[in-house]
Amino acid sequence: MGTKTVDETGLKTDEDKTDEATGATEAPGTDEKAVTGTPDGADATNADAEDAAADDLARGAAGTEGPTGVGQGAGAVVSAGLGIVSLTGSWVGTVASAREAVFGQLETTQSSNVQTMLEKGYGDAWQATALWGGVFALVALIVGVVVLVRPAFGAPGKPQAAWIKSVSWAGVALGVIGLILAVLKYTDVMLAVPSAG
Repeated sequence: MGTKTVDETGLKTDEDKTDEATGATEAPGTDEKAVTGTPDGADATNADAEDAAADDLARGAAGTEGPTGVGQGAGAVVSAGLGIVSLTGSWVGTVASAREAVFGQLETTQSSNVQTMLEKGYGDAWQATALWGGVFALVALIVGVVVLVRPAFGAPGKPQAAWIKSVSWAGVALGVIGLILAVLKYTDVMLAVPSAG
């Protein structure tokens, strides 16, 4: 409908008027894509969607990289294991007991009375065993308590797994029992050295 006429005076031609009516005027130096906004706008929308997806992926990866509880679980198992060792005995306690027995034999002579021989040969060895059992029990108790209170100082929003709590409480209980037994054995309240008289 519009005619193609070249107007050097700057007056609007019929074609310019028709384009204005449809709203698709073209500025000098711009291409049709920029004027309509569809192809470049679609590219911008796609780029924004890709950026948002990348941000969501990064946030999700950061959320999964938080505390996993592996250290707490390992601590709970170590606590329970040390508690069992404190009750059943350890290689360190056996070696310490044998060492004290040898020292006791070296310190006694043929002229020593029986009670002294019992004290030096067996009493010190039993006390060494009780001492090492108490050390293992104390370490089990401390590790168990640390595992139980760890969530309060780490990530308070993330609950601790139930099995970690259970094993930690078992370690604490075994540590307390082992510590009590070690003190009773060391002080000769329980399993004292027999008297020769």
